[in-house]
Amino acid sequence: MAIQRARSVDALYDAVADYDTVLVPDAPLSSAINRRLDVPHFGTFATTPRRLAAGRREQAEDRTAFLEVVDRTAYDWKSVSYAIGNVLQCWEHQGSLESILQYDEYADEVTREVVDILADLRTTSSRLSEYSIDGDTVAVVGESLFTNLERNVLPEEYESIPLFTEEPFDRPPMNIFDSSADIIDAILATVDADSANNVAIVLEGSSRYSSLVESALEANDIPYFGGPGFVDDPHLRSFITLCRTAFRGAETTVSDIRSVLTRLAATVDIDHHEKRLHAVDIPETEWIRSFCDSLDSRTFAEALDVYEVEIDESMEQFREELQRLGIATKPVEEDRLDELTYYLQSYDVPVSRENEGVLLADAKSSGYVDRPVVFHLGLDENWTHSAPQRPWVDAESQFERYIGQFQLLLQSGVNQYYLVQDTAGGQPVTPCLYFAELLDEEYEQFSDLDSVRHTRHFDGERSGFDRAEAVAEPESLDCISNSSLTTYVNSPRDYFFDRLVDGPDKDYFREGNLFHDFAEFYVTHPDVIDDTAIQEVVELMLEDAAPFFSETNRPLRQRKYQIGLETIIEYLDEQRPFEDDFLTPSTGWGTNFFAEYYGKPVDSPITEHWFEDTSLGMKGKIDLIADPDHLLDFKSGSKKSRRDVVKQAAINPPDETPDYQAALYLSYYRAERPEEPLQFTFFHFLDALDDVIAGSYDIADTLTTVSYYPWTFDEYVGSREAFDVLLEGYNDCVATFDDLGFEAYQEIMAGRHFPDTTVRSELRDSEFAAEFTAAVDRRTTDDVDTRKGADQAIRLLNGVRKKAFFREDLDAFETFVKERIEELNQYRAGEGRFPIEGPGGEPNYRRVNHRDLLLEGDDE
Repeated sequence: MAIQRARSVDALYDAVADYDTVLVPDAPLSSAINRRLDVPHFGTFATTPRRLAAGRREQAEDRTAFLEVVDRTAYDWKSVSYAIGNVLQCWEHQGSLESILQYDEYADEVTREVVDILADLRTTSSRLSEYSIDGDTVAVVGESLFTNLERNVLPEEYESIPLFTEEPFDRPPMNIFDSSADIIDAILATVDADSANNVAIVLEGSSRYSSLVESALEANDIPYFGGPGFVDDPHLRSFITLCRTAFRGAETTVSDIRSVLTRLAATVDIDHHEKRLHAVDIPETEWIRSFCDSLDSRTFAEALDVYEVEIDESMEQFREELQRLGIATKPVEEDRLDELTYYLQSYDVPVSRENEGVLLADAKSSGYVDRPVVFHLGLDENWTHSAPQRPWVDAESQFERYIGQFQLLLQSGVNQYYLVQDTAGGQPVTPCLYFAELLDEEYEQFSDLDSVRHTRHFDGERSGFDRAEAVAEPESLDCISNSSLTTYVNSPRDYFFDRLVDGPDKDYFREGNLFHDFAEFYVTHPDVIDDTAIQEVVELMLEDAAPFFSETNRPLRQRKYQIGLETIIEYLDEQRPFEDDFLTPSTGWGTNFFAEYYGKPVDSPITEHWFEDTSLGMKGKIDLIADPDHLLDFKSGSKKSRRDVVKQAAINPPDETPDYQAALYLSYYRAERPEEPLQFTFFHFLDALDDVIAGSYDIADTLTTVSYYPWTFDEYVGSREAFDVLLEGYNDCVATFDDLGFEAYQEIMAGRHFPDTTVRSELRDSEFAAEFTAAVDRRTTDDVDTRKGADQAIRLLNGVRKKAFFREDLDAFETFVKERIEELNQYRAGEGRFPIEGPGGEPNYRRVNHRDLLLEGDDE
């Protein structure tokens, strides 16, 4: 089956010109035919059955019926709406108001009441049931698209005019774009205020295209109509959201009311977005808090009065709608607000508007669009109707009506442009399911069909869409922090958006900063903090973090803070006295919450030690230099093992969850103290919460220390230190190397290169393993199992390598950092786009910060 060619409006007019009355399935099609009239005509010429029966433009009878039923009954609004929808739909498909009473599962008390009320109302459907055409010659265009109720008006004799010809429609190609933004740009390149009356845009009303198109047309002063309805009024939405906020309780965040703040022209720093509305004291939200606190004493009309005064605008039509619903003078209560919201979402409240400019048509509501130029946006599965799942609906006939409307809609206009995306969010876009019935060719996505691809090529200059762009010299980056590096390695594009998009303060960030500030303060002023002061500090932390948390969590957080503080104190007390004469005196870095509270400076050079080394391309902040050769970082998260720390610092390839903090800080610090073994400790001071409560706590369990050795791993394996590791290992290993002795071991290891792999099976199959085992066997007695002992020795040495850094590791890491900075600066200079995939390939999407902004498969 192919798409049938629709007869042109001119051809349809020629076919029906001699008839008195012409019935068509779609109002815009009737208007188009009427505009072709070239002789005076008395009375109605081309029209729809509903308009003919009603004698005027169709009314939204579902809304009319709803208002009448809720006024005359006490049923809940959802039940009324559900019953009305069923009754009208059954009436449409079966042709009789009482038809629904034949279906016992639907003929409940509410439905029977609705039927009785509708029987007394002069609705369009009731007029259709009674209307008949007498004495006129009648032509019916597209009869197959009429419902049973619409067929009630047809006389015994009429001429049926087919809407489609036997010829296939030569469909224009699909114009494939990389993004919805590119589709909007293509439209704006074609449409302006002068040509707006000649253009229609067909889209699915609830799709992302709808708001994008409306915003773009408004921004470019291009008039349009047919888009936003009554419920889309921003102030109406803001008022409903504001009222809902009053019932959401203490957990409402500032982010939850951003739309209201926008309507009130109030700007709140993004740092506050995740804080609780009623726990943060900022001027911008004061009026909202006041409105919410007093709402329980106001009626809907009174609440609207207050809102109108604040926005300095009138919302008279909304006030009238509240009166029609009978709730204007009733108190604002949550259940009543739910019903109002349901009503506004379910029914179209008519609004008066100028029919000028670009026509925005809903793909699921329109059957024909009479404009010379028609853009069809999306054409995806959202264009597919959800067939009514009711026993009175003939699914096959309904599907045929949908197919007919779709074919007619595709051919609307003199020039049609199908603007689509082949992928969205990294997934193929599924074309509208009606194409499967209409096209003979096999396809899975739009690129499988006849199509033209439109791409923004990025090779230093943009092409494809002309756009004036400001020219600015890019600023080169010479240093990178661990957090930026890990984000970049996981996904360069996610790193890019991190630079562009601010993020709100997070609860865990705030708590972590408070613990860090306390540790820094306690290093310098331990005398200030006694048992009483600890309780004071806990209260300070609870108060400062309060905007992020529910009060119900306060006891748990109080216990958590106290244990965390006491653990930090215990560790720092064990490490005293600290040395600091090996470092340059510092005046501190940033601010410290507790230093400001107690009025005492924190200027120790061993805490919060900021570094920025442009020769290495590294920067960061060391929490504590515990000893001249020992760095420490306070961590509020879960503990990691030494193996995990080294594994996450891998560069070839990068680990799935990269974290280069230890490698980066040790690389910087070894430049300060070359040729010295160094240590880096992660102090997970909250990891022992359960142990503390259980009474089995050991502070050593909170520490993870990795070592750096200023020699190569090959040099290490021949050392006395490595030999001692073997003498403390597995039984066969201990026996074998105790028998061998250190001097023989050192001679065997001299000149040998330990394999680069860390995979056990590859180590066992390596030439090194064979030669090492044979050499040990030659120099040991038969009393030991040399094969097992040597195998265990290789495993032990490999284990050391997995848990520590050696000179070649940090050498390679420094090169890796310089390469990433070089890459990054190339992207910043415009030499290609920031790709989604990092050095390790596809990013770990659990670790990205801007998942909704990463369009997979869009790396051209």
